[in-house]
Amino acid sequence: MSASDCVVTEIPDVLRAALECADDGIVIVDAAHRITHFNGAAERIWKLARSEVLGRDAGILALKCLHADAAPDFRGEISLVRRDGSRIKALVSMSPATVGGTAHRIVFARDVTADAERRVRIGLLHAVSDQTNRAVIITDVEQNIVYVNSSFTTLFGYSSDQAEGRRAGELIAGCHTDRNAVAKLVRRLMAGGPRGEIETLVYNKHGEEIWVSARIDAFRDKKGRVRHIFALLEDITETKQLRSLQQLIMSALADEVPITDIADRLCRRVEEIAPDVVCSLLHVDAAGLVHPLGGPSLPEDYSRALDGIAIGPDVGSCGTAAFYGEPVLAEDLDTDPRWQPYKTRPLEVGLRACWSTPIKAKDGRVIATFAFYFREPRAPSNWHRRIVDACVDLGAFAIERKEARAEIARLAYHDILTGLPNRAQLRHLITTAIDACPTGSHVALAFLDVDHFKDVNDTLGHAAGDELLIQLAQRLREHIGPEDMLGRLGGDEFVILLPKRNAQDAERVASGITEALAAPLRLGSKLMPMSASIGISLYPDHATDIDTLMQQADAAMYMAKQAGRSTHRIFSVEMNGLAEQRLALIAALRKAIAEGALSLSYQPQIRSCDGAIHGVEALARWHDAVLGDVSPAKFIPLAEECGLIEQIGLWSVREACRQMASWRRAGLNIPSVSVNLSPINFRNVTLAARLKDILAEHDLPPDALMLEITEGAFMQDSVAALETMNAIRELGVGLSVDDFGTGYSSLSRLAHLPIRELKIDRSFMRDIEKDVGALAIATAVVRVGQGLGMTVVAEGVETEGQRRTLAELGCDVVQGFLYAPALAPVALERWLIEHCAEQARAMLGRFDVAAGREAVKRSA
Repeated sequence: MSASDCVVTEIPDVLRAALECADDGIVIVDAAHRITHFNGAAERIWKLARSEVLGRDAGILALKCLHADAAPDFRGEISLVRRDGSRIKALVSMSPATVGGTAHRIVFARDVTADAERRVRIGLLHAVSDQTNRAVIITDVEQNIVYVNSSFTTLFGYSSDQAEGRRAGELIAGCHTDRNAVAKLVRRLMAGGPRGEIETLVYNKHGEEIWVSARIDAFRDKKGRVRHIFALLEDITETKQLRSLQQLIMSALADEVPITDIADRLCRRVEEIAPDVVCSLLHVDAAGLVHPLGGPSLPEDYSRALDGIAIGPDVGSCGTAAFYGEPVLAEDLDTDPRWQPYKTRPLEVGLRACWSTPIKAKDGRVIATFAFYFREPRAPSNWHRRIVDACVDLGAFAIERKEARAEIARLAYHDILTGLPNRAQLRHLITTAIDACPTGSHVALAFLDVDHFKDVNDTLGHAAGDELLIQLAQRLREHIGPEDMLGRLGGDEFVILLPKRNAQDAERVASGITEALAAPLRLGSKLMPMSASIGISLYPDHATDIDTLMQQADAAMYMAKQAGRSTHRIFSVEMNGLAEQRLALIAALRKAIAEGALSLSYQPQIRSCDGAIHGVEALARWHDAVLGDVSPAKFIPLAEECGLIEQIGLWSVREACRQMASWRRAGLNIPSVSVNLSPINFRNVTLAARLKDILAEHDLPPDALMLEITEGAFMQDSVAALETMNAIRELGVGLSVDDFGTGYSSLSRLAHLPIRELKIDRSFMRDIEKDVGALAIATAVVRVGQGLGMTVVAEGVETEGQRRTLAELGCDVVQGFLYAPALAPVALERWLIEHCAEQARAMLGRFDVAAGREAVKRSA
């Protein structure tokens, strides 16, 4: 009979006793909704005494299932609020019953609060387990899986239904899993030992490798017996295994480990985390040849055989990958056509497949290949691809870093322009040659300096100068022996080291070089004449230490220049004194500039048409208390050599402007002063601004200043120099081309430059009256000046005949000893007064002559 059909006529004592002993609370409610029975378990659940509820309305129990409109059958878990305000979870079921023909309802209630709380905790544990990014596995003592979380499913691809009931080892372990380590740890746990961690390679549902860190522990009962085994698995493929490759490379680079050792370490580490591969790293040089860097598990004879092989479209996997710049896979070396010439040795050692990936530099060059060899015909897995992705970047970084360091080391010891050994490397080479010099033998050192190199820079620009040095270096290489060494000290200075050569041998080499340089060099469309001065010193005859030997070769070279250039000299003891004199002269010049010991003298410039003063040229003079008067022909070139010429030029402008202002305040009418500047001054973009400040300081108009420049200053391709000249012309300061006709002038360029004046060089004055060539050049310069609207000034005019000739040509202005040498300011003032008086007397004389002629006409 079912509970819904049971009829209760009366409750026997035995049954009543049984109801009292029941664990469930039992409540009987009659048709009038009154409680007729309330057992002891019900008292405990509701915390109400039966005397308080029997005969009372069932509403006191706060059960919705007892409402009149509730379903007759009910079963469910409800939240029950008791008399004291506490709340419990109760499992309640209700069934209808008939007693004495009257309908009753019987309520069964059980306190399930503890079970509900347990279920909540389990649910929370499940939620937390599913939220972690670590895979959770729980097995029984037989290692059969009883639970996995969602992260396990994500990592390995098995759902909980697919995993539960299977042995963990069968599910995720593989050929390279460290089963012994896992088994040892489980045995230790079963014996009561502590938990442990291991790192091992496991496999997902698709057979892909995953490196995990596994933390394994046991769940025990109250008696300490193992009931379940718990494993927490963390994927360390990226965070630890791949990062370990990065740490390996970085630490090796920081420790300056050779690139071959870095490559070897990298290959070994890769083979640890990918046990089914054999790793190889090949370098590809600039010529397209491969060179083994790392491959510790490959046979040595095979690696040696690869050295020097040229990359190509059918050169195994690595040569082909390097050639095309794309990964190349040969799944079976035995049948792959690209491997036929190279397959024998790999197949002998059990290597059946090869996958190679090119390593590229930042500029796209293939600089290496990274290869995986497999012991069975196959393609790489995703794990292999992830390793290669990391290693390609790391390999590129390591190789480029080493290339950069090698280049830095090369630059530290080689000249950037010519590629020759520089000063630092030359010292090492000289030391080595001296140490290896046999007794009774010599080492010759030749210093070579290009003659007039500054003129090339000034005339054709620095780009042409650099090209000249490059070609010179090539020509010098062709005319020295295979054991001789060529280096560049800097600028236009070269050194030739001649091991085991005596003085006669060194002179033969120097003479051969002089002859070789006689043929001009081609710079663009121009043929440039070339020569050099060479100085030679000998070890051990002249010196036994490097510094002295180099100083002596330098002194001999300077004497070769003094001897007329394009020649050589061997060091002699007398040269030391000359070199010392030169150094002393440089030191004295520096001191003179610093202490204001230089002065300016002024040579007048006279207009041809009327003899009036056109202006003066300021010329630097130096009188030293010890050296006496030092000629400008001596100290101006010296200033250019030692970098003082720009200072002298700016000082000359300031001093000339100061003197002009003084003269004007004194009432002397000198229209302008000309100052010579070096081309170096015009490369300074601030020159125009400095001139403006100097003129303003002395309250002079811009046309009171004329700057004289050589042809080289405007013929060079320096944009800065041209911009500076334009800025000066816009300022109103005049520009005069000094020594016009002696350089490499371009008339087309001259027509477009802000030049106001041309000066005929004094070298043409000497024979202008009788030398047709000199007269023709002077005539041409005057015509060019007239055609371009420029004033033409002739320098070095010493005779009346020269003056007349120039006047007949139409030359505007003359200067020279015919009128006056360069004079000190006071002397110039006296000369100017006398010249003005002479001009006045001449003018009166002309008036008297003219008046006499007029009187004769009237009397006639």
